[in-house]
Amino acid sequence: MLAGGAPTARRLAENIERIEALGHRLVSALGSRGLPNPGVESPGPDLMMTAANAWMKALAEQPARVIEQQVNYWGETLKHYTRAQMALARGSLTAPEDEGPDDKRFKHPLWQTHPYFNFVKKQYQINARALLDAANELDLPDQVARRRVDWLTQQVIDMMAPTNFLATNPDALEKAVETEGQSLVQGLENLVRDVEQNGGEMLVSLADRGAFTVGENIGTAEGSVVHRTPLYELIQYKPTTDQVHAVPLLIFPPWINKFYILDLKPQNSLIRWLLEQGHTVFIVSWKNPDQSYADKGMEDYIDAFMDAMDKVLAVTDQPKLNVVGYCIAGTTLSLTLALMKHRGDQRVNAATLFTTLTDFSDQGEFTTFLQDDFVSGITEEVERHGLLRAPLMARTMSFLRANDLVWGPAIRSYMLGETPPAFDLLFWNGDSTNLPGRMAMQYLRLLCQQNKFAEDGIELMGERLHLSDVQVPLCAVACETDHIAPWKDCWRGVAAMGSKEKNFILSQSGHIAGIVNPPSKKKYGHYAGGTDFDTDYEAWRESGDFFEGSWWPRWGEWLAERAGSMVPAREPRDEIVPAPGTYVHERPV
Repeated sequence: MLAGGAPTARRLAENIERIEALGHRLVSALGSRGLPNPGVESPGPDLMMTAANAWMKALAEQPARVIEQQVNYWGETLKHYTRAQMALARGSLTAPEDEGPDDKRFKHPLWQTHPYFNFVKKQYQINARALLDAANELDLPDQVARRRVDWLTQQVIDMMAPTNFLATNPDALEKAVETEGQSLVQGLENLVRDVEQNGGEMLVSLADRGAFTVGENIGTAEGSVVHRTPLYELIQYKPTTDQVHAVPLLIFPPWINKFYILDLKPQNSLIRWLLEQGHTVFIVSWKNPDQSYADKGMEDYIDAFMDAMDKVLAVTDQPKLNVVGYCIAGTTLSLTLALMKHRGDQRVNAATLFTTLTDFSDQGEFTTFLQDDFVSGITEEVERHGLLRAPLMARTMSFLRANDLVWGPAIRSYMLGETPPAFDLLFWNGDSTNLPGRMAMQYLRLLCQQNKFAEDGIELMGERLHLSDVQVPLCAVACETDHIAPWKDCWRGVAAMGSKEKNFILSQSGHIAGIVNPPSKKKYGHYAGGTDFDTDYEAWRESGDFFEGSWWPRWGEWLAERAGSMVPAREPRDEIVPAPGTYVHERPV
């Protein structure tokens, strides 16, 4: 007993010392956080007042219904308590059947078999149902208020899950006992690391940042930076075939994250696949802006699009090119194509849009964040820093899927003391960028809130641009479960465009997995062939067919038909630096 106790006592003493040191570091790291901005921390008081007024209205007009809700809740709680007490007295507490769908948060067997954990879980489910019922019964003034109240209610429910607290998480307690508290010390180290790396903000790391190095084991397609401006680097990739299509292909990735989402690993790299299909591939790598870029606007990005087109045509000595825009870059590409139509510029042969929103009449899951209270808070951020900073963007995106991107990773990292996974997609997701302040506010105010591009037209660069001005041959790809750019909203924008030739492909899965879907995986299928752009998105889907496997080959055939005859492969010339360039390595400041 003594022999085994001495090492344990030593480890305990060492852990106490480490906890004390980590506590000092945590306090210091939290103190480095700048002044908080209440406008971006939570919905403004208007929403709370709207919800309170709706509840007071219900109480005044239908008091019986409100009282019934309360009685039902307390009745369920008392019945639950009584059942638990009776079962405990018999010494055989068994789990009641869950009424909802399977919840992966409660997969540990103790949630079913242990009296304490089973009681806590069931009471949480009763509380959650009561909150949802109360919110659903509110008579709110409009659909915006309804969506915001529903979102806020779900955030409270997710936050209060017993798995989020050490005392009611059997996985964390079990591991703490097994490791003699080492898991909790490691979890505290992970927490301190995240707070220090994010300037005092508590943003949980989703991936092991030491597992990947861009240009070494991720983003490794061979090529050269052949052009550089203060806003972007242009990469030309080394061909992998002897012959290539005459018409070059230029890809504009989003500048919210880095371009290598399309070149994660060789087996799922869209860039490598396009090279194998015989295309001369160029891609833009955007600058990660600092405060000196505060005045850069949508006009500057449109200029960059057109400048990159100029350079690609000059390098390849071709009169036309094909272009691709992904997410916000697809939105900006659409604006650029509309401007080019006004100017009589016909250099674009055909365009492809990946998960691109151009009609924001339905703001979907972003409704909460696109109202004046939150956008005004962002305006204050921009005025203070000149930027929409990466941590705020990352946090906002994460709370759209809080259980998967906030609470679940926090439990694994901070309670279980696990190292974040070495997962290329999550590594990329955490490699976010700042946005120039002026550009961010134009996007939020003019496009997202006022929907000018789809309605009255947006004034940019001396022209009023409309969706109907986009008239080049067009292929658009959306994703069925995309919560960032819902496919029905992507479809609605394409339907309003003026192109005589429109192709729409609906991939299974979400914003990233639906696009990074190589044929070799045989994982997600797609809908295509629909021709009905005159009614609604469901009519379009019904007019098409479902196909097993990746959409890449289908798009590849469409692209090849518009890429010209075959010519000798073009090697990159006048290299500035090798791919992936220098801008991709810049971290937010």
